[in-house]
Amino acid sequence: MSRWLNSRLGQRSPSPSEVGFPVGRRALLRGAGAVGALAAVPTLAACGDDDDSGDGGDGSGEVTFGSNEVGSTFAKQRQAAVADFQSKNSGITVKLNEIDHNSFQENINNYLQGNPDDVFSWFAGYRMQFFARRNLIGDVSDVWPLDVTEAFKAASTGEGGKQFFVPQSYYPWAVFYRKSLFAERGYQVPRNINELVTLADKMKADGITPFAFADKDGWPAMGTFDILNLRINGYQFHVDLMAGKGSWESAEVKKVFTQWQQLMPLHQTDALGRTWQEAAQGLHQKKSGMYMFGTFIIDQIPQADREDIDLFNFPEIDSKVGAGAIDAPIDGFCMAAKPKNKAGAKKLLKYLASPDASLQASNLGEPFIASNSKADTAKYTTLQKKSAELVSQAKNIAQFLDRDTRPDFASTVIIPAFQEFIRNPNDANSILKNIESQKKTIFVE
Repeated sequence: MSRWLNSRLGQRSPSPSEVGFPVGRRALLRGAGAVGALAAVPTLAACGDDDDSGDGGDGSGEVTFGSNEVGSTFAKQRQAAVADFQSKNSGITVKLNEIDHNSFQENINNYLQGNPDDVFSWFAGYRMQFFARRNLIGDVSDVWPLDVTEAFKAASTGEGGKQFFVPQSYYPWAVFYRKSLFAERGYQVPRNINELVTLADKMKADGITPFAFADKDGWPAMGTFDILNLRINGYQFHVDLMAGKGSWESAEVKKVFTQWQQLMPLHQTDALGRTWQEAAQGLHQKKSGMYMFGTFIIDQIPQADREDIDLFNFPEIDSKVGAGAIDAPIDGFCMAAKPKNKAGAKKLLKYLASPDASLQASNLGEPFIASNSKADTAKYTTLQKKSAELVSQAKNIAQFLDRDTRPDFASTVIIPAFQEFIRNPNDANSILKNIESQKKTIFVE
């Protein structure tokens, strides 16, 4: 992995397009971003001018498309998709406005309040809902129904039951392991938390660290918190907490940290001095038995060993809650609140969510997991197929902590709090008190 890439991944969970999974990921967790002008930033230029010329009638004419990728495989995929769309829709031309990933995310607030493109790249869940509540993006409910699961639809829905987002691709967070290690040692995939702990104890007895773990970059531990909260308190509690509606000092959240504290001895020590890439090497070398992480972990596995990597859903903790909720960040597209060519924009959105668009992405050879359930999966790897199966079975899909909440809260409050917990797991109560105190100053409408 290049030094340039490592520098970009320092303070945020990575974009899959940067690590071999071309699914535009999330903004840098710093400064101005998706939730307001946290710092003064220049306005992101969009294609077109200030003339609102209506909805484009039947869609003919120009549609502007703001893409948060330049020069990447994902950028090439979008270029191919645009060419394919235009070949199928005579009379409609698409003008791509390609902006580098970080500039797009960090200037999104000014962009949407200025002169945005008709269609633009964005994320599902809270990041989309935030702008929907402020009437900065358009209702695209009439583009639906699409061939996606109900969980994808829920993540695309804002207040009032309307859809403001069209999903295109995703990847899940799960427990990754090497099939050969499990076969050699006779390990079995656990079905509940007791079986997971029993398995971990066997690994320790065999001289293997049960869980690879790293949090030098601040964001990886969010995945552990997410899955524990989803398993203990359920999806709705989790997303409400992320939206600032629940208390971090509640008995429910304290229960999550108690469980996390109990599981900590099963994880690699000195996590704050280790990157996720280094933790992934432990899994590859069979020094660690499992790793709770995103599918982009495969980037750190040599090609010859990739078919030996498998995954399983983190098992249930409470049978009343079950294991139907997972983190599976979904990427796709939104429409401006007042597009210059509304009909053309909606035709483009419908296409971008289609199997045809997914095929254009798959044809370029990089791993790509389409949201569309009818997409051609012939070129998918075994791990891609397993990922698709896992997500298709999910009842609820969360977007990962730094997408499900405000980026300023994630970066300035959660990262240091979780790192302090990793250093001092016996100090959870004071850590949660501090999170709740800071939350009240940030979640102010």
